[in-house]
Amino acid sequence: QVQLVESGGGLVQAGGSLRLSCAASGGTFSWMSMGWFRQNPGKEREFVAGISGRTGITAYATSVKGRFTISRDNAKNTFYLQMNSLKPEDTSVYYCNSGNTWGKGTLVTVSS
Repeated sequence: QVQLVESGGGLVQAGGSLRLSCAASGGTFSWMSMGWFRQNPGKEREFVAGISGRTGITAYATSVKGRFTISRDNAKNTFYLQMNSLKPEDTSVYYCNSGNTWGKGTLVTVSS
């Protein structure tokens, strides 16, 4: 059974950077496709970025393209989301997802 654990959230000023990590266990990591999503209270969870399992092809929401980068380290069974040029509207709880499995989320707060 796949388990995902996010880390790396925190408080940062606008224009700053954070790197989120998602540690995966219980699956064949190198084959896992994975996505980062975010959700604010009262709103639907939205796609942020994704990376395919075997090809490594990436995709990004328009709102983060050029600022965020998704990557993976197969040796560490970990996915990353590097977030640069953060904006207050990036404030959210960020979740990693693979298939039907979700992490518990990590809070990112961007102050203006």
